[in-house]
Amino acid sequence: MMETKFNAESAVPALPRHVARSLTDGGNIAEIELDGQVYTLRITKAGKLILTK
Repeated sequence: MMETKFNAESAVPALPRHVARSLTDGGNIAEIELDGQVYTLRITKAGKLILTK
């Protein structure tokens, strides 16, 4: 039987991943624009994400 080795460091994620703290520039809030609409991304004190229009 052939053994397959997997290197997690060189694996490409199936979906793009963005760090929320980077999107908020280290703060707790950021604006995200999609097709002319502006959304607000907020990081709560509990560490949860809220996206509102």
